[in-house]
This record gives sequence, C-alpha cells and structure tokens, in this order.
Amino acid sequence: EMVRARLKMPAGKMDIQGGAEKLMEGSFSYNLLSWKPKVTYISSSFRGILTVDQSGRRGVFGDVRNDWNLNFNDSKPLDLSLEFGAGEGILDLGSLNLRGLSIEIGAGKISLDLRGTPKTSYDARIEGGVGEAVIHVPDTVGVSAEAHGGIGQIQVDGLRRDGDHYVNDLWDSSKVRIRLSVPGGIGHIHIISG
Repeated sequence: EMVRARLKMPAGKMDIQGGAEKLMEGSFSYNLLSWKPKVTYISSSFRGILTVDQSGRRGVFGDVRNDWNLNFNDSKPLDLSLEFGAGEGILDLGSLNLRGLSIEIGAGKISLDLRGTPKTSYDARIEGGVGEAVIHVPDTVGVSAEAHGGIGQIQVDGLRRDGDHYVNDLWDSSKVRIRLSVPGGIGHIHIISG
C-alpha cells in the first residue's frame, strides 16, 4: 500500500524524478569500486522499505565521481527520505504520489521541484548545513511554508506572509495541502510558487 524509501549518499550528485514503470529504476555512476551503493527492499503486508545506502563511504577526497540518476513510480504512495553529506540534488518530485518528504544535506545545493497535482496532503522538511536551496511549490493545492534563515537570506515569491508562515491563496480552502518546513542553517533559501 505504501513504500518508505531511504537514500543515503555521503557526497556526489543525485538526480531524482518520476516516470518509472517499476517502483524504482535508475543508474549509479562512480569511479571507486568501494562506493557501490547497497540496495535493499523489505516488504511487509502493507508497507515496503527501500534503502539505497552508501553512508559508509566517507573520507575520500580528490577526483571522485558519484552520480545517482533515479526514477520512481508516479502512482505508488511514497514516503521519501534523503541524506546527503555534501553535493548537489536535482529533485523533480512533482509527479510522485508523496506521503512525506525529508531531506538532510550537510553542504551543497538542492533544487527541489514539487509542482504538480498531489492527491494527498503531506509534510516536506529540508534541513541543511551550508549551501543553497531553491524550492518550487505548486499553485494547484494549498501550500504553507515555514523558513528560518541560519546564516543566509530567505527569498519567497508568490506566497504571502501569514504570521511566521508563508501561504498561498488556496491554503484556507484546499483539501490537499503541502506543509513545507526549512529550518535554519542553509545559506540561501528561495521558495517559488507556481
């Protein structure tokens, strides 16, 4: 009925989008054999747990290539958790059937696109050390965003301030809502509606 996917990458570039026929399809490109990710899937009667883990591969510097290009199924309900040590994430997730989203990044840049027409409300949380987060949210459902700058600035386009949150015009009336939380720490946060 639902899948929880946990992706752990110490450093590199991660590109995620929808369009997969199976639960997950993709490729891994790395130039150190020891960086081969471990992929596991455990299924119970109502929930599957998919893990792609490379978290034990730390302390390597120099000319390291580590790229993940992943596609997830658009219809399967998905609770997605991403952990980056450092790097770049290009995450086009608007077509996915998200039930929850959690992103942790130590240092680097995240480009997150949630634009689409979600069927179910969900919470999205992005925590980071230093770097930049550019987040596109849909204007087709209610959106509430809470962002607190740590060491940088916050820029919000297309949402209005409501107390300590930013909301769109559909927030009060929409049956489907996205609650976005970006706590302090990231150098620059840019949230764009539409």
